[in-house]
Amino acid sequence: MFKLPIQSDFSIHNLPFGIFSTVGSPKRIGVALGDRVIDLYALGKLGVWDFDIDVLKQDSLNSFIALGKSKTNGVRKSIREWFLDLKNAPFEDFNNISVSLAEVDLHLPVQVGDYTDFYSSLEHATNVGKMFRDPEQPLLPNWKHLPVGYHGRASTIIPSGQPIRRPKGQILAVSEDLPRFGPTQRLDFELEMGFIVGKENRLGESISTAEAEEYIFGLVLCNDWSARDIQKWEYVPLGPFLGKSFATSISPWVIPLEALDPFRVDGPIQDPTPLPYLQYSGLKNYDIHLEVHLEPQGHPPSLICQSNFKYMYWNMAQQLTHHTSNGCQIRVGDLMASGTLSGKTPDSYGSLLELSWGGKNPLPLNGGASRTFLEDGDSLHLSAYAENKEIRVGFGSLSNTILPSL
Repeated sequence: MFKLPIQSDFSIHNLPFGIFSTVGSPKRIGVALGDRVIDLYALGKLGVWDFDIDVLKQDSLNSFIALGKSKTNGVRKSIREWFLDLKNAPFEDFNNISVSLAEVDLHLPVQVGDYTDFYSSLEHATNVGKMFRDPEQPLLPNWKHLPVGYHGRASTIIPSGQPIRRPKGQILAVSEDLPRFGPTQRLDFELEMGFIVGKENRLGESISTAEAEEYIFGLVLCNDWSARDIQKWEYVPLGPFLGKSFATSISPWVIPLEALDPFRVDGPIQDPTPLPYLQYSGLKNYDIHLEVHLEPQGHPPSLICQSNFKYMYWNMAQQLTHHTSNGCQIRVGDLMASGTLSGKTPDSYGSLLELSWGGKNPLPLNGGASRTFLEDGDSLHLSAYAENKEIRVGFGSLSNTILPSL
């Protein structure tokens, strides 16, 4: 008899969507429930859906997402009702339409056409400004007036489990007058959340903050890998390039925005008041606990960061509104990352750049190791969950290991 999981990241209140495969079978769409993956195509063959179930056999969620929230939320609603009352479920044996999570391979959940990375944590922007600009005036004049962002490289977005190759680039050492070319010595992670676009607008059409959530399908964990020494030399005047474009990783399960409704909270006070097009009403931030564990090769993992998505100064609705305020078109599957999520205390800083304060303060780890930046063989494990007294909605794990440069 199947028992509903209570403390699992993938509770009946979550029901996230992802792409999975098993030995000898193609990729297809699944829903995580406890330690099982529900095969939506196998369930669809029972005649329970009012749409063409061929979209459930594809190797990305894009076509399924494009059906619209009335369909995708309807799938979650039906599954929830069936498992709360198994007597009325359309299947006789849960094992016939599911597989153990331990037996599947998980894949990149969406085909990402465009990728935008924002810079929306006040604490992170302040810390970086103190280190690299003016400790007395760390924020640039525009930061509190608009959600700063840049266009990233969609072709190097990778799933959890895929190794990261240490990138090479031009580096200008402190004691040198000319740059050299070689592997980064300051490889870093950035703890972020990302949202997946679920609805297209027309070219030239803007999206208001009141409409924005109609265009947000769901959220993933995001690690925006950074080569700090390459980035420092190249980023003036046009911003991030090779120091960022080598890899960005996202978690395999997309948590629908509606699953996070119980965890809405007020965001930070925005001072000065944003321009009218960026103003909003209601609760647009989310209380989602975030953790990072660093595991050097041959050593046990160490918890190095605990942060929260609620620290976002510019929320997702404001980010999407600003992104489209000039008429920019967005498409289903586009990824929008939050920017590094740092809190007010040192243990909540979402990057090694901050945790080691630019490499000046080595971070002690379990087993006698320490780090200022990432070394070959290191593994990063990001996790997140939202929880109250009644329900838990988790993101699972996002893990990648560093390989030496070629």
